[in-house]
Amino acid sequence: MDVRNLADVPAFITADGSEIRELLAYRNSAIRQQSLAEARLAPGRATTPHYHPRAEEIYYILEGMGLMQVGVELCEVSPGDAIAIPSGMAHQIANTGTGLLRFLCCCAPGYEHSDTVLLETIANTAAE
Repeated sequence: MDVRNLADVPAFITADGSEIRELLAYRNSAIRQQSLAEARLAPGRATTPHYHPRAEEIYYILEGMGLMQVGVELCEVSPGDAIAIPSGMAHQIANTGTGLLRFLCCCAPGYEHSDTVLLETIANTAAE
């Protein structure tokens, strides 16, 4: 059985600039088709606009307030919100609150830096 506690998982910075702690993935468990991580953004920070050619994602907001953009759609997000991000869809999340923005990120297949295409703006992607 693979059990990981968030306090024991080292943080790293993803290609989009968020700090994540990868709880379960092929790198540290028997999981092979997806990954689960906790992501953190400080107040006033945002991820770099990007998309994943292969992976689809689910963000689940745990703490804080944010502004989520998926394609051309914008939505304010807060604890309890789950956001679907299809593969190939440009997206970005910004912390609009005064405290830490924490969210879970589930990727299938699992997260890889090489599956992240950075953009200057979301309008620049042909993947939409």
